[in-house]
Amino acid sequence: MAELLLEALSEEIPARMQQRAAEDLAQIFEAELKKVGLSYEIAEHFITPRRIVIRFDGLPLEQPTLKEERRGPRVDAPAAAIDGFIRSNKVSRDQLEERDTEKGRFYFVDIQIKGRPSQEVLPEVIDTSLKKLSWPKSMRWGQNSFRWVRPLHSILAVFEGDTLQGELNLGHNKLVFTNTTRGHRCCEGEPISVTGFADYQKKLKKARVIIDRKERKRLIQEEAQKLAASKKLKLREDDALLEEVCGLIEWPNILIGSIDKEFMDVPAEALVSAMRSHQKYFSLETPAGCLAPFFITVSNMPSDPRRDATTVAGNEKVLRARLSDARFFWDQDLKLKLQDRVPALSKINFFDRLGSVEDKSERLQNLVPSICEYTDVDNVEAAVKAAKLAKADLSTMMVNEFPDLQGIMGGYYASADGEATEVCRAIAGHYAPLGPTDDCPSEPITIIVSIADKIDSLVGFFGINEKPTGSKDPFALRRAALGIIRIILENKLRIPLTQLISKSLEEYPDLTNSNELLDFINERLKVYLRTSGVRPDLIAAIFAAGKEDDLCRLISRVKALENFLATEDGANLLIAHRRAANIVSIEAKKDKTDFAGMPDPKTLELEEERVLFAGLAETEKLVGESLIKEDFEGAMKGLANLRLPLDDYFENVIVNSENNNIRENRLKTLSLIGKTMNQVADFSLIEN
Repeated sequence: MAELLLEALSEEIPARMQQRAAEDLAQIFEAELKKVGLSYEIAEHFITPRRIVIRFDGLPLEQPTLKEERRGPRVDAPAAAIDGFIRSNKVSRDQLEERDTEKGRFYFVDIQIKGRPSQEVLPEVIDTSLKKLSWPKSMRWGQNSFRWVRPLHSILAVFEGDTLQGELNLGHNKLVFTNTTRGHRCCEGEPISVTGFADYQKKLKKARVIIDRKERKRLIQEEAQKLAASKKLKLREDDALLEEVCGLIEWPNILIGSIDKEFMDVPAEALVSAMRSHQKYFSLETPAGCLAPFFITVSNMPSDPRRDATTVAGNEKVLRARLSDARFFWDQDLKLKLQDRVPALSKINFFDRLGSVEDKSERLQNLVPSICEYTDVDNVEAAVKAAKLAKADLSTMMVNEFPDLQGIMGGYYASADGEATEVCRAIAGHYAPLGPTDDCPSEPITIIVSIADKIDSLVGFFGINEKPTGSKDPFALRRAALGIIRIILENKLRIPLTQLISKSLEEYPDLTNSNELLDFINERLKVYLRTSGVRPDLIAAIFAAGKEDDLCRLISRVKALENFLATEDGANLLIAHRRAANIVSIEAKKDKTDFAGMPDPKTLELEEERVLFAGLAETEKLVGESLIKEDFEGAMKGLANLRLPLDDYFENVIVNSENNNIRENRLKTLSLIGKTMNQVADFSLIEN
């Protein structure tokens, strides 16, 4: 068994593309190895800004010998055809075997194909794999036809300690495989020759390159936390920024700098956004959670006291200019009240056929009173005011420069204008939740404006047939639907979505809609419930029992069903339902009818039939009343009453009686079992 080490060294790869590229190359390589019959024990991939590295250990030294069955001519074929088959396969006549097939009797021969040495096969695998790797954006350089994300410098390919004999054809030029690489740009020096992965990793670390992305992330986080602690501060967690910074450096050197106090009265979110988006700086916080006048920057140069001091001073100078811009935007924006910015929204297009942002603002103002009714909010005026001002900050300089601050800055500007606290919070929080792990709004007016904003977008885009397709969702409609679901469930709101959709649709007089949007929201709900651990079959069973637009009520039904099936009565009743349904299905196919009619009480021959029939009538009434009262546990208990009558029925009643009238009546009784139970859920969709 042997080890293969492959490195593609290039100019700097964009951080956002790195992780996916390394994973894709490893997967492509694995597939190509499988095609040529080479197994392996260990597969690893690594990525830095300049290099993609894959390592496969436990590879065989040669391909396995393969046995291939080849079919020749028919046994009654002309002798010339048979002789030709023998010559082409380099076998003798006595090696041929006669075998029967669907098309007749043919000659066959088994050929042993000896495997090639791995060192001959692997260069072909490398060439194919590198050419198959696809990038979101790629380029050609020089006169080459080969495309890569950035110009390639070298291909290191070492197998069992030796350089593989091969090359990557770029079109005009070629990169011959080598056993050498380069270290960090600051100390490249002479090429570094390696004999295997352990040697490669050791020598690169000495040359200021850490190839393990996880190790770089750990170093950045740990050192940043130490520097923060030295100031009695804490590092503000930012996983996305950590991922990006890790993709910018090969040798992390973590430094701390300070922020001029003159900028600290600008909203913290604006300062953080300026540092994060432009400079890739990490923010620090006081123990109380306030923004501290310090930042963390990660240099890609080895530590040196004099150089580090110069680096920090340079970063502080650049940051001062960035924060001066933020301060200017803040001061200028405060000169105009948020209320007075609303008319400017007419010049901002929301979407073709859906009007301007001002049009959207007016729709929200008209919609929030209806949502207030569903949520028992008395201060409708404040909700309407929040809806009116929610999008006003889109016309500010600050949001124009930092789009991620939309809503947040509106809350600050509203507060500066003296608006009510609940209005300011609603403006700041109405975009939430933006992601599956974000906190949901919990304050009443924020909830109302957030739901109104999301349902307006969903209704509008569905109305013009701009729905998500496959993996494409350019208008984040799945996120909007999930946001509504989470807000409703986490705040235990009783909002009938059908009425909410209809009310929102009234704001679009030129559009028509269908049940597609409710179905779409329900599909997102199914996904949400599955990720929360709810069994998919129970979700499907409840949905199949009838359209449900009250999400809290739906969840209660699912939980009641789950609890019921966990009992002995529930498990046995499920078996009985399945038995009844199977019998009806089989006989329905024979008779070409569905036995859906009501059983005739006069044709009930046995006491067990009469008891079950009476029990079904009583249960149907009890279940119906319980469902109206939303007593789902009571509905399940009602179904449990059927267990003993059903057990007795199946033990003592022969359904397929010789008397056709009795047989048909008994099949109608079994069909009635399904109808009664399916008021609660479609039990046919529930798995064992």
